[in-house]
Amino acid sequence: MRIARATMVLPLALSLSCLGVGRKPVGEVHLPADAPEPGPEFGTALYQTVGARLQAGNDIHWVNNGKVFDAAVEEIGKAKKSINIATFIWSDSDTARRLTRAIAARTRAGVACRILVDAVGSLSFSEKESGPLEDAGCAVRKFRPIPGQDDLARNHRKIIVVDGRIGITGGFGVDDKWRGRGKSEEQWRDSNVMARGPVVAAMQQAFAEEWQEAATELLPPEEFPRLEKAGSTRAAFVTSTDNGVVTKGDRLMQLLISAGRKRIWIATAYFVPSEPILQLLEGKAQKGVDVRILAAGEKTDAHLYLGPQRERMDRLIVAGARGFEYQASMMHSKTVLVDDTLVAVGSANLDALSLNKMDEAMLVADDRRLARELERQWVDDLKQSAERVDLGARRRSANR
Repeated sequence: MRIARATMVLPLALSLSCLGVGRKPVGEVHLPADAPEPGPEFGTALYQTVGARLQAGNDIHWVNNGKVFDAAVEEIGKAKKSINIATFIWSDSDTARRLTRAIAARTRAGVACRILVDAVGSLSFSEKESGPLEDAGCAVRKFRPIPGQDDLARNHRKIIVVDGRIGITGGFGVDDKWRGRGKSEEQWRDSNVMARGPVVAAMQQAFAEEWQEAATELLPPEEFPRLEKAGSTRAAFVTSTDNGVVTKGDRLMQLLISAGRKRIWIATAYFVPSEPILQLLEGKAQKGVDVRILAAGEKTDAHLYLGPQRERMDRLIVAGARGFEYQASMMHSKTVLVDDTLVAVGSANLDALSLNKMDEAMLVADDRRLARELERQWVDDLKQSAERVDLGARRRSANR
């Protein structure tokens, strides 16, 4: 009975999310339509909105698709004190075994290791996966076993922190479908970053609060070292969790959109946003801002989303935006590009589950180089995508 209930959780959640369940209209919060544009004043707006500060002195690089595991294995191999990993999906896969081998090599040298997997996202996670990790000396926990108080309130964050100094985050899961280039049906397209510098402390804290719930343990103080400047990028790590009114994830997305003056490009696995977010995007498009949405297409892992997603895309297209569906594989990236410098990347999709129920995390950076690199990724992704046209054009084409 317990397994049967568990297998129903995600399909049911997706169905309810498409219908907007989880979004409480009485709790909708509308942020100002024109927040400060990217720059010094945006940092203050971010702090007022979600309580996170843009901190200077970070070094941040993209580690997209399968490169995320190359980066993780390399940094794990250099670990001296601790390896902390939180993920929604950890499967029986070559990728998991590769990480396990890298971790075991360091735990045998006395490095502490903690692995936190979500009980629903990693539904099949069993002794086969946990045994080798525990044999290597890792502490392994499942986050919010089911049935529980709220089976939709999952930990969707993806965080790897090594020695409290190196952080990796994005949309990846520990499964072979993330190890390719994102250009074939078996290889999902995803975006991730690796960070050094002050922002890593917030990434460690995000892991620590989830670990505290799952294991009733605090991390030792030495796992929060003093972090010196490692680069020139201003960055913040914004976490979001279930809230009866409006989550920080929803607030953050509204703020990013409000800050756009020239362009707002959003990549997401599922595009079923809240009404305030949709209205902001409509308003920006009507003002001539270059609004683009890139989401999963026919190769999605959740076909229930396609109808509602296309309805919302079409609504934005009428307002002057552009909508695209990725054709090569499952589009799983969660990124935002605003104007010429503002970038966000992490675990949060634009759907009711991410915006209302799940624990999520996004790294926000104000950096021209990262923005240029994300723009190049977009150009490449659009070559693998199909653009939707407005309803009038589709009708005219059908009547020819």
